[in-house]
Amino acid sequence: MTPERVTQNPDANDQLLYFTSSSLLSDDSRLIFLSDRTGAPNIFMRELSTGKEQQLTHNKDGILKSYVYFDGTPYRGLSKAGISIDPASGSIYFIQGREIRKVTIDGTEVTLAQYPDGQMTAFTHVSEDGTLLCVPTTDARALDGDQQLRGQPGYNIDERVRSERLSSYLRVFDTRSGEEVICERVEQSWITHVQFAPGNRNLILYNHEWPSDCGIRRMWLFNGEKHIRLRTENDGRSRQDWTCHEMWERDGSAIIYHGGYYNGPAYIGRVQPDGTGMVEIALPQSFKRYGHFTVGTPGVLVSDGYYEEDGDSPTSGGDWISRINMDWKHGKADWLPLCRHSSSWASQDTHPHPIINHTMTYAYFTSDVAGKRAIYRIRISK
Repeated sequence: MTPERVTQNPDANDQLLYFTSSSLLSDDSRLIFLSDRTGAPNIFMRELSTGKEQQLTHNKDGILKSYVYFDGTPYRGLSKAGISIDPASGSIYFIQGREIRKVTIDGTEVTLAQYPDGQMTAFTHVSEDGTLLCVPTTDARALDGDQQLRGQPGYNIDERVRSERLSSYLRVFDTRSGEEVICERVEQSWITHVQFAPGNRNLILYNHEWPSDCGIRRMWLFNGEKHIRLRTENDGRSRQDWTCHEMWERDGSAIIYHGGYYNGPAYIGRVQPDGTGMVEIALPQSFKRYGHFTVGTPGVLVSDGYYEEDGDSPTSGGDWISRINMDWKHGKADWLPLCRHSSSWASQDTHPHPIINHTMTYAYFTSDVAGKRAIYRIRISK
């Protein structure tokens, strides 16, 4: 199948929000996306039926330094990582400098709160009921303090965080009042991904980024009282395995993740919130090209990597958008390649990061196959 190009500005770099947040309102009628068409990154909205586009933010200060935009400006600019939406209400939450802001689809913007000096932010998340926003921050020393960097720091961030006993914080804000209702300190950690459980705003899935023992220290759950490690060395799993990109099933029944076994193949995993029922399915040995997985209804995933065919682009990441039908009970994954995305994987922004719309009909993804980044979609079901 040939993917359909959604955003049409030939002179702009357009991209989806990070894939742990939807980029679509709940009725799938409007797309929220990032674009640099104004000279600096800003948030735009596109009505999919008419193609009408509207600028929602008016940033002129460039990109905020954060994970994974290490070379951004400290405490100034729009956080390209810090945007998440409430699909039901159409409220979009973002970070501008040190301010946590909300903008609605009519363009009304308010400042909810500020995060403290000496902190760096990462990917944010809104609870399914729209009442809470989680903003993870980390002691700025982890990213070389207030210095502006030319790229990723030239040292082991996890090692610095642990040896200097730096901390991250799960900061939870009331989306109406802006009050910080939770500030949970997690010592010796670098937290970059947070996600409320669907249907349960009291459960927060989070990570330790780039840990040396990734097989057992990547995935965590905070239930308001204690922190639960989700992957251990039980059943032959190794602390030297690679584990990443944890995200909730849409019904909150389990957490999906992927990675690679130490000196072994890549895998897709699933675990229940209490840490039980873990199933991991090894991928074919030939599937070696990096990618991401995103969730549809339970049992359906979409990926931008791993699957390979002759003629693929010579990139580190995969070349295909694929649907995967998962049979967790019998340990099987049925791959259905849908189209080549042919993105370059040259930067974080050119990762396709596919998402599935709410009605399970299309996968949307970012690609720079035409030179500039644009958003495309491909039908995944009738």
